[in-house]
Amino acid sequence: MAGIGKTAPDFEDLLPAMAEKLGGDGLMRELCNGFKLLMDEETGVITAASLKRNATVLGLQDLRDDELASMVREGDLDGDGALSEMEFCVLMFRLSPGLMEESRLLLEEMLEDQLKTAGF
Repeated sequence: MAGIGKTAPDFEDLLPAMAEKLGGDGLMRELCNGFKLLMDEETGVITAASLKRNATVLGLQDLRDDELASMVREGDLDGDGALSEMEFCVLMFRLSPGLMEESRLLLEEMLEDQLKTAGF
């Protein structure tokens, strides 16, 4: 059992494999399902409290309250202290090096195609 001073288990980035298996639309559906699983039913956002209530589902039951709050702050783009569905999805992509690299390559391809079409 992890305690204070111990590091979290290594993160296994499964999103690229999920994206390959499910496709883009399927991955987004799964991320939305994950968001709904973790969100506070009353407010419709993920808070540190809703993460704590659902920590066992994620294998995060050993994390302290300040660590859970830090996880929410990491993805809180608008500073409201909670994660909207969009912020959650952005955070999941940011935490996935494989998806970030794949997204960067797709963006570069799209930009090159746009530049060629525009005559550059």
